[in-house]
Amino acid sequence: MWALLVLVGVASVSAHLQDLSFDGQKVFRVIPQNDEQVEILNSLASIMQVDFWQPDSVTLVRPKMQVDFRVEDEKSSVVEDLLKESGMEYQVLIDNLQAALDAQFDSKVRADGHSYEKYNNWDTIAAWTADIAAQNPDLVSRSVIGETYEGRPMYLLKMGKSGPNKKAIFLDCGFHAREWISPAFCQWFVKEGVETYGKDTLMTTLLDNLDFYVLPVVNIDGYVYTWTNDRMWRKTRSKNASSSCYGTDPNRNFNAGWCSIGASKSPCSSTYCGSAPESEKETKALADFIREHLSTIKGYLTIHSYSQLLLFPYSYTYTLPPNYQELNSIASAASKKLASLYNTKYTYGPGAETIYPAAGGSDDWAYDQGIKYSFTFELRDTGTYGFLLPESQIKPTCEETLLAVKYIANYVLEHLY
Repeated sequence: MWALLVLVGVASVSAHLQDLSFDGQKVFRVIPQNDEQVEILNSLASIMQVDFWQPDSVTLVRPKMQVDFRVEDEKSSVVEDLLKESGMEYQVLIDNLQAALDAQFDSKVRADGHSYEKYNNWDTIAAWTADIAAQNPDLVSRSVIGETYEGRPMYLLKMGKSGPNKKAIFLDCGFHAREWISPAFCQWFVKEGVETYGKDTLMTTLLDNLDFYVLPVVNIDGYVYTWTNDRMWRKTRSKNASSSCYGTDPNRNFNAGWCSIGASKSPCSSTYCGSAPESEKETKALADFIREHLSTIKGYLTIHSYSQLLLFPYSYTYTLPPNYQELNSIASAASKKLASLYNTKYTYGPGAETIYPAAGGSDDWAYDQGIKYSFTFELRDTGTYGFLLPESQIKPTCEETLLAVKYIANYVLEHLY
């Protein structure tokens, strides 16, 4: 274990320096085979900054689990030595993170301003919300449901033909700042609604009979920060009392088994649950809106990345939800729809047993509010690019996801309660 000792020296110097070039940083994938190897990863995380991509935290690592994590360049050779020495199976998923980051922007679309096939910054998305509503007044309207910690308005789009007593589905994107493919999907979904209404039979039926509330980015401050400061940022940007560490994980901040499992009470952790449920202005605005519209919202869909999963409650407990069979069969059929286009394989099931337990998530919370159809998507890919999915994959990712979302929406429409 000499490598661990060497690391202690390195760790103390740079634990709090965020080097904003990711040059030479590596992303490793390991599969610890036993408790001893899990303990080695725990030791590693305790003496240096390890950014866990999958699962979200070292505390969730179990034997035989696939674990993806990022380390700074000057530590990667020592980490590699340690993995070799411990006999742990490993591979280098991304050899140079900066190169992968630069390669994201590979879209051939030459557009100034907004494009559905490029990653758009927040200002561009905000302007787009105004434009799409102005250009399609009979289908789309825009409102503000709150503001972020840093004072940015949270724009919500309502899409659907006006009609009496319509039920609705709530769709949100961009909970975790670095998951850029997620907001790209919310924009794509609205585009498809306005472009295919009256042409695509299913979309027309959905918009005639349901409203969709679309929140294009939940964690706007964090998203802005990924464009300006740190591409790998995950949390919100709120200040934490008596800590120099910023932010809360908004998807651990809901009152659903809050902070009981798979979440951290440490403000410096990437899965920090916050000082209390809905302590974040963003999660409170979202929760308040849903509570105010509970009589009409019949489906809740939240879009994350990465790992190609379709999850449903529960994540905060291994207990299965009362309508488990129904949710499982919907997830199965929706996954088949998704795979029908590009053969992208999704795994589906209840969150806790399908990936790992995590309390305080929006999907569990929505379900416990009485929204029977509550699902989390984890979009492409399974780790080749991780959070740095190239722009050339936006279109195929959104096209296939749209098939699953339309399937679920139609199911909800046919099973209104």
